[in-house]
Amino acid sequence: MADINWLSRSALLVGDEGIAALQQKHVLVVGLGGVGSFAAEFICRAGVGEMTIVDGDVVDPSNRNRQLPALATNHGVSKARIMEDRLLAINPQLKLRVVEEFLTPQKCRELLEKRYDYIMDCIDSITPKLTLLSTALNSGMPIVSSMGAGGKLDPTKLRVTWLPETYQCVFAQYVRKRLKRLANAAAVKAVFSTEEVRKDSLVMTDGSNFKRSAYGTISYLPAAFGGVCASVAVRDLLGLPVEMTARPKRIQGGKKKRGRRQVVD
Repeated sequence: MADINWLSRSALLVGDEGIAALQQKHVLVVGLGGVGSFAAEFICRAGVGEMTIVDGDVVDPSNRNRQLPALATNHGVSKARIMEDRLLAINPQLKLRVVEEFLTPQKCRELLEKRYDYIMDCIDSITPKLTLLSTALNSGMPIVSSMGAGGKLDPTKLRVTWLPETYQCVFAQYVRKRLKRLANAAAVKAVFSTEEVRKDSLVMTDGSNFKRSAYGTISYLPAAFGGVCASVAVRDLLGLPVEMTARPKRIQGGKKKRGRRQVVD
C-alpha cells in the first residue's frame, strides 16, 4: 500500500476521502515553463496519483528568472526530464508518463486518444495552445487554460472565468477570436489577469517554437498563474466550487460607465 503519511496535512483540509479521490485521478499538464512547471508540482504535491507531463524544450539561461526546472547547472537539459526527477522525488508512487516533445497537431491527437480526468494547458504560444484547446474541447475532457502572464507584476489581479468571459488580456483576446467558431469554447476555464500589460517590456524573438515575441516576466507571476491553475483543477476534481469572475458590462460603443476605466475586449 502506498505511503500517504506525507499527505496528512492535506487530508486535514480535504479529508481522507478527498485524498483517496485525488489518488485515482490522471492529470495531463502540457507546457513546463514558468506556469506549467509550478502547476505540475502543485498537482503532484496535492496527491494526484497519475500524471502525464509534456514539453519538448530544454533549459535556457533566460528561464532562470521564473521557471522551476531552470538552474545555472542544467542549461540545455530537457525540462520534462528535470521535472520527472523532481516529481518522483516528491511522490515515488506517482504514475508518471513523460512526453519529451513539442505539441504538433499529430502529437496532440495522439495524446488525447487517452482519457484524462483533467487537462492543464500551460502553453505560452498561440498556435500549439489553440491546437490543444480545440482538440480537448472535441474530446469533451475538462480543461483549465493559462492566459498571458507576461508583462505583468501584480498577482492579486489574477482571476478565473470561462474563456469567452475573459477581459483585459490581449493573449486571451487572441485565443477567444481564434476559437470563436467552436460552440463549446465556453467550456474552457481560463486563468487570466486584469492588470494592464506593460507594453514597453515587449521583445521580438527569432520565431522558434511558434513564438515571434515575448513580454518581460518577473519571478513570482508565472508561478502564481500555475498555482491558480492547479487550484482550479484540484477543486474541480474534488467537486468543490470555483468562483468565476463576471465580465464587466459595457455601455454602447464599448466604453465603461463614467468613473470606471475602459478595459480591453
